[in-house]
Amino acid sequence: MLPQEILARAPMVLDAFRARGWKLATAESCTGGLIAATLTSVAGSSDVVERGFVTYSNEAKTEMLGVPAALIAAYGAVSAEVAAAMAAGALIHSHADVAVSVTGVAGPGGGTAAKPVGLVWFGCLARGGAVEAVSHIFPGDRQAVRAASVNVAFDLLVASR
Repeated sequence: MLPQEILARAPMVLDAFRARGWKLATAESCTGGLIAATLTSVAGSSDVVERGFVTYSNEAKTEMLGVPAALIAAYGAVSAEVAAAMAAGALIHSHADVAVSVTGVAGPGGGTAAKPVGLVWFGCLARGGAVEAVSHIFPGDRQAVRAASVNVAFDLLVASR
């Protein structure tokens, strides 16, 4: 369950997109659709949320978003390169104006010294713009990492140009 303050932000994100006349798409791995679910929990969100991709496996990232398998092999699924490619793929495969992507290690296992539990990469891309890729290392358990990821995705969406 997401903290109330994150749930309360969803209408604000939607209103910011409505004011611009924009639609959005999500491409989610470690959040498993939580960003899209949070946004679509708000009645009337269908005028903003164009679609969401849950691409948990590497194959899904390649098949649904067009992320090159060679890119995943070279950098790993949890990387700036893959987050950027996921956002770009979500725009290519949708009618959205902005796409946000998330890929990370939510835990409790799966972390390494180079990619610890809590490491999450985000991509955000507006049509005609340059992709922004940022990372955060979040403390806490799986739920905390996923909740913090939704919050950062909302920040990126609202700041998109």
